[in-house]
Amino acid sequence: MMSKGLTLRVLTPEGPAFEGGVDAVFVPGTAGRFEILPGHAPIVSSLAQGELKWREAGELRGFAVRSGALMLKNNELTVCAEPER
Repeated sequence: MMSKGLTLRVLTPEGPAFEGGVDAVFVPGTAGRFEILPGHAPIVSSLAQGELKWREAGELRGFAVRSGALMLKNNELTVCAEPER
């Protein structure tokens, strides 16, 4: 894990979709879109339909999700997502 970054794990019903160090995560939360940066307070949130994105080494990546949930603690973010088909 990067000492000042986030560790992101994206899990889908088909299996892991991504795991690695990222600089930021952009989340389609059910209460609205929000951004998670290193040092963010612990959080649990549900996902709405939309685009889950993350910035890795300056490059923006991600995919469309139908629904899901996430948990962040100690700069480790786990996202369980149902991808949009």
